[in-house]
Amino acid sequence: MAEQKFIDVTEQKRLNDAREAGIPWKKWGPYLSERQWGTVREDYSEDGNAWDYFTHDQSRSRAYRWGEDGLGGISDDKQRLCFALALWNERDPILKERLFGLTNSEANHGEDVKEYYFYIDSTPTHSYMKYLYKYPQREFPYRDLIETNRGRSREEFEYELLDTGVFDDDRYFDVFVEYAKEGPEDVLIRVTVHNRGPEAARLRLLPTLWFRNTWSWGGDDPKPSLREVAPGAMQASHHELGEYWLYCDGAPELLFTENETNTQRLWGQPNASPYVKDAFHACLIAGQGEAVNPAKAGTKATAHYLLDVPAGGSQTVRLRLAATPMDNAFNGFEKVFTSRIGDADEFYQRITPKSLSEDERRVHRQALAGMLWSKQFYYFDLEQWLLEHKSHPLLQADPHNVRNMEWFHMLNADVISMPDKWEYPWYAAWDLAFHTTALALVDFDFAKEQLLLMLRNLYFHPNGQIPAYEWNFSDVNPPVHAWATLYLYKMERTLGRADLRFLERSFQGLMLNFNWWVNRKDPAGRNVFAGGFLGLDNIGVFDRSAQLPTGGSLEQADGTAWMAFYCQCMLEMALILTEYDPMYEEIAFKFIQHFMWISYAMDRIGENKDEMWDEEDGFFYDLLRLPDGQAMRLKVRSLVGLLPLCASTVFEGDYLKRYPKMAEMINMFRKRHPDLVNHVAPTDEGFIGHKDRRLLSILNKKKLTRVLGYMLDENEFLGPHGIRSLSRHHLEHPFLFQVDHEEFKVQYLPGESNTGMFGGNSNWRGPVWMPVNALIIRALLNLYGFYGDKFTVECPTGSGRQMTLFEVAQEISCRLAGTFLRDADGRRPVYGGTAKFQDDPHWRDLILFYEYFHGDNGAGLGASHQTGWTGLVALLLDVFGRLDAKAMLETERGRTTARLFREQVGGEQGGK
Repeated sequence: MAEQKFIDVTEQKRLNDAREAGIPWKKWGPYLSERQWGTVREDYSEDGNAWDYFTHDQSRSRAYRWGEDGLGGISDDKQRLCFALALWNERDPILKERLFGLTNSEANHGEDVKEYYFYIDSTPTHSYMKYLYKYPQREFPYRDLIETNRGRSREEFEYELLDTGVFDDDRYFDVFVEYAKEGPEDVLIRVTVHNRGPEAARLRLLPTLWFRNTWSWGGDDPKPSLREVAPGAMQASHHELGEYWLYCDGAPELLFTENETNTQRLWGQPNASPYVKDAFHACLIAGQGEAVNPAKAGTKATAHYLLDVPAGGSQTVRLRLAATPMDNAFNGFEKVFTSRIGDADEFYQRITPKSLSEDERRVHRQALAGMLWSKQFYYFDLEQWLLEHKSHPLLQADPHNVRNMEWFHMLNADVISMPDKWEYPWYAAWDLAFHTTALALVDFDFAKEQLLLMLRNLYFHPNGQIPAYEWNFSDVNPPVHAWATLYLYKMERTLGRADLRFLERSFQGLMLNFNWWVNRKDPAGRNVFAGGFLGLDNIGVFDRSAQLPTGGSLEQADGTAWMAFYCQCMLEMALILTEYDPMYEEIAFKFIQHFMWISYAMDRIGENKDEMWDEEDGFFYDLLRLPDGQAMRLKVRSLVGLLPLCASTVFEGDYLKRYPKMAEMINMFRKRHPDLVNHVAPTDEGFIGHKDRRLLSILNKKKLTRVLGYMLDENEFLGPHGIRSLSRHHLEHPFLFQVDHEEFKVQYLPGESNTGMFGGNSNWRGPVWMPVNALIIRALLNLYGFYGDKFTVECPTGSGRQMTLFEVAQEISCRLAGTFLRDADGRRPVYGGTAKFQDDPHWRDLILFYEYFHGDNGAGLGASHQTGWTGLVALLLDVFGRLDAKAMLETERGRTTARLFREQVGGEQGGK
């Protein structure tokens, strides 16, 4: 097995031990949220306004029901015991215990974190992790950020923390926190505080240990305890977790309280206990020493360090959290850190192609570190939540109408990869699928577990729907789970471990989900699909999840293309399973048949006004069906019309010989529907391709050439940093649609959204989005595997430069990666005109992986830590990007990637 060649890598041994021997190397990790307040889980309001029901101001005083948040923290994998930092610069009005940001109503472009923090490093078992928080020495400008942003229009830039001047003269602390595991339940913690300012400055550092509150909600959970057992040492006791000890170097003062709500402060009601959640704030900032428990016991405790840090200097604090008591907790402390950092370097050295430059390696490693730091324990018992809302549809009379009532079966209590642990501290189904393809570079087991999680009966709806996200589990995300499943299976197979059990378990659940799509999202039975916004928020003329202002219905080119893509992935999976169980051969044909009808529905024989393909324009559009029976195309050139390109899959030439029963069924279908087959897959246009391969694609060669003409035009879709979500043509030629006296307009907007559609915090009308670009690259590689080097297109359109589809894919990948890399002037496009990030040596090599990117200059936009799907840049760098093919073969993972690339793509270039 190829995997055995990694056996000498220490971190890989830990991964193997976790999988094969059940050693809990992943029991402790970065599983705290970065924002628990303002979430649906914590919302018990009458009107469903989660942001206003539980605010940032309340969070320091109010116990959470469903989870915990913290600054650079960790927890066990059920988030029973938590550790994080609290800070005070002796100027702020509150302790810095969690990240601050604006709610949707406070900001001019939707909710947004207003802090600077960075995920610098992590191994997949979290045996080593490093995090950085930049803490101003001046008073944090909470009010200024709220009032200035609230006063700005959607046409203006956001007002950022750097804009306030709070970092002027470098008067801030760099607070690094590092974790190193001596064993699975023995975590060493090192906090290093650097004063970047011109004068000495004081910092109160409060490393905090606490229990998630599971005892205040009317159940029978016994209350855990923390108590001081020696100077600078505390013991934690929990009925499930057992005993843990936290050792604090230097024997600082230990403060204790309860993780319980301060009802007196919030609502003027007497507290159940004199010691409440915000006691450390009261003790240090308000000088109320009686707020902490003199008995040195409770459910929340902190070590109080007073650090005077010289100008340009640093101070370090050491702690250790372990499941066994120790006589000398700090013996060999630095040696353990040196060893774990060495393990991390060894691991990344082994998986990173040697041809990457120093800067590319930095981007690659920080992208993967960000993905690993974005894990979070997500707890949501919908049945209990609905009962508490008096809204259970089966168990309560006259239930109130609240969100997610139809998901009462759900019980989520797992570590899950989040899109962004502050802006989106909840899983999103289609985001998660993309996450797994990049996570597989470092941890196959976790990646596969994430995909299977969504198909488990405690997540998956009995009707076959995959949950979308907590704001509305019944919303519809693009069906990309099958693609991610297939990708992970194939990639792992190249390592010598074909996990058929994973493939089959996934396939069974995906069959139910596929049938849900067919039955629910094609109501007229015409093989054209709707689905609402489908993850593309404001891309449409109208809100595609709402009732149309025209009446009638919308047939979506992207929804239909997604289903064609779904068919292809399910077909491939069925054929793999057929090798082990012949019953899957007939199921495989089902997906061929589905694909043929879907593809035909998008462009039927002849000139038809009621189909998505526009022969005159050479592009796909959404189709509006009006109540009077008329139909019209909404001629917006957007990703909606490019997504049919993604439904392209190539099969080896001998596949019909290997599956004779399916070949027989295909021949029967061809005889019954010859015109349809010739229209969708005409043999005279190259149905048999390079090395006798077969192509299954919505686009024949003629359509492909026309669509690529738009996609590769720099005045249309091809931007300097990837494929735009909307054609730049619409900057000067906006699409206008009149309904009665209301005008709807779609105009190219390369930056932030100027509308409130879907909250206004994302924009699909111009910016570059990494996940869809990745699927386009995958399609180009597949099509290259069919057409080979003989088929070339002009790239960029109008340049006179001909490229193979492999070279086109490589060009797009380089543009995407270039977003994060230093250009010829030493600047990173992702940071736009922000001088601090471009020039300051303490900022310029810290990479943020934003949600999406400016369509013309690549500046990062939206959620600043959405490493989840933007972390796909690591995968692109691995596959080709700036790689030299020969150097790629010098690493084991590089050889693995090359084998996978050959298997999926083939062709002359892929065979090198």
